[in-house]
Amino acid sequence: MAVLSLSEVGEIAARHPQVFAGSLRKRLAGWAIGLGVAAYLAFAWWFFAIGAVFANGNWDIAGAYLADWVTYEVRPTIGIEENHLEISFPRFDPVGERGNPDWLTRETAMVERVVAAPTGNAATSSAGGSAGSFLGTVGGKPAPTGSSAAAAPSPATGGEAIRQEETVSATVEIGSRNLIEIVPGVVTVTRGSETLVADIVRGRSVTARGPLPDWAEQKEPGAKIIVHFGFPGRAEIEEDEVKIRHRFWGWANFVFDTNSPFWGKPAGEVFSLIASGERIDPKRSNLALAWDNILNNSEWQHLDVWTKLLQTIVMAFVGTVFASLLAFPLAFAAARNITQSRIANQVAKRLFDFLRSVDMLIWALFFTRAFGPGPLAGISAIFFTDTGTFGKLYSETLENIDDKQREGIRSVGAAPSLVQRYGVVPQVLPVFLSQSLYFWESNTRSATIIGAVGAGGIGLKLWEAMRTNSDWENVAYMVLLILIVVFVFDNISNALRRRLMGGDPAGAQPV
Repeated sequence: MAVLSLSEVGEIAARHPQVFAGSLRKRLAGWAIGLGVAAYLAFAWWFFAIGAVFANGNWDIAGAYLADWVTYEVRPTIGIEENHLEISFPRFDPVGERGNPDWLTRETAMVERVVAAPTGNAATSSAGGSAGSFLGTVGGKPAPTGSSAAAAPSPATGGEAIRQEETVSATVEIGSRNLIEIVPGVVTVTRGSETLVADIVRGRSVTARGPLPDWAEQKEPGAKIIVHFGFPGRAEIEEDEVKIRHRFWGWANFVFDTNSPFWGKPAGEVFSLIASGERIDPKRSNLALAWDNILNNSEWQHLDVWTKLLQTIVMAFVGTVFASLLAFPLAFAAARNITQSRIANQVAKRLFDFLRSVDMLIWALFFTRAFGPGPLAGISAIFFTDTGTFGKLYSETLENIDDKQREGIRSVGAAPSLVQRYGVVPQVLPVFLSQSLYFWESNTRSATIIGAVGAGGIGLKLWEAMRTNSDWENVAYMVLLILIVVFVFDNISNALRRRLMGGDPAGAQPV
C-alpha cells in the first residue's frame, strides 16, 4: 500500500478543504470546553483566595521546618548573675550537658560570694552546692578550674564569703562575622558591620542603646530582645539570661551519643581503638562496646527504630497473606459462573463490600481499642480490609475466565474439585499472585499510617517523634528508612509480577 508524503497530504487538503475541516459544531465545542476550564480555574482562584493564601503564607516558618529535617541546634543558656555568668546546656543537647564547643569562648576569674552560715553540726557548705548572692568585683588572676580560697565569715550577713573561679565573660560566634559578647549587665551583639548593645537590669528589664536594627525585635520597652542571624541561628536576650540557638548542617551524634566513650573522637581514632586499642570495658571487646553504643544510641535509638520497621514489614506481610488465603475460597463462592447458588454469591459479595467499605485506618482504631496498641491491631486491620478487596478482585477474575478449559476437563468425567483445580486455578493463579504482591507492597506503606494510631510498627515511633515538634531530624531518618523499604519492596514486587504475568511462562504454572 502506497504511503502519502506530507506534501501530498497538504495538496489534497488544499483541493478538498471541506473534507479535512471539522464541523462548526466540533470547532465551537473545543473552544467552549477551553473557555469553561479557564473560567472554572479563575472562579476557584477567587473563591478560595489562592492568591491571598500564598501571599500571607508564613514562608519563614516553612523554611525553618524543612531545615530542621537536615540540621540540628545547640542551645546553650547563659545565665546572668550579679558578677558572673552561669552557662548550661539542655539535658539532651547535641554537645551534652557539660558541653564546651569551640565557638563559645569563656573567660574566668576569682569572684566572691556569700553563702548562708552552717547550722548545728553540719559541715561548711561547698561552693558548688551552696546558694546565695554574689558580692564584690572580679579580682585576682584566673585560677585553675575548681580552685577556691578559704572561706571567711561575713559579719554583715551572718554568712561566709567564698572566693571561687567563675565565668565572668562569654563570647559566642554564630556563623561568619556574627558575635554575641556577654558580661554581667551588658550584652553586645555584632552582625556584620552593625552592632547592638543591650543593658541588663537583672530581673527587671532589657534596654537597647539606640534604635534596634532590622534583624532585632522587641515587643515592648524592657521586654526581651530577639536577634536573628538567618540560618546560623538566633538569640533571645532576657533580663536574667541569654538563650542561644546555633544551627548546624547534618545529624548530630548519629553514630555515638554523648554518653559513649567513643563520642567526639575522630573516625581514625575510633577504628584504632576497635582494632588494637586497650579494652575500655574489661567485660567485652571494644568492637562489641562500639556496636552496643550504636544500637542503643539514646538520641537516635537505632535498635528500636529498626525493630519497629521490621514490625511494620511483618505486619504488612502477615496481614496480606492471611487476607489472600481467606479471600481465595470465598471468591469461588462469590463468582456466579463457579457457584450457582445465588444466595451464596450475594452473601460472599456483601461480606466483601462490608470489609472494604470501612477504611483500614478505621479498622486500626477499632482493633487498637480491642487488642490494645501493637502489631496485632495492625495485622487485623490489614487482614479485614484486604480480605474484602481481594475477594472482589478474585471473584471478578474468576467470572472472566475462559470456560473452554473447564469444559475440556469436565468432558473426561473429572470430579467438580478437579475441574476447578485444573480448569480454573491455572488461569487465575498468576493474576491472584500478582494482585497480592501489589497489595503487599502497598500495605507496607499503609502499615506506617495505621501504626500512627496505635497499631504498632514504625508509624507509632514516627508519630511520637513528630509530636515533640523538635525531633524533626529523627523524623527525617525514619522517613528515609521507610522510603528505602518501599523502594526495595516495589522493585521486588514488580519483578515477581512481570515473571508471573508473562516474563517467564514456566513461572505462571501452578505448583
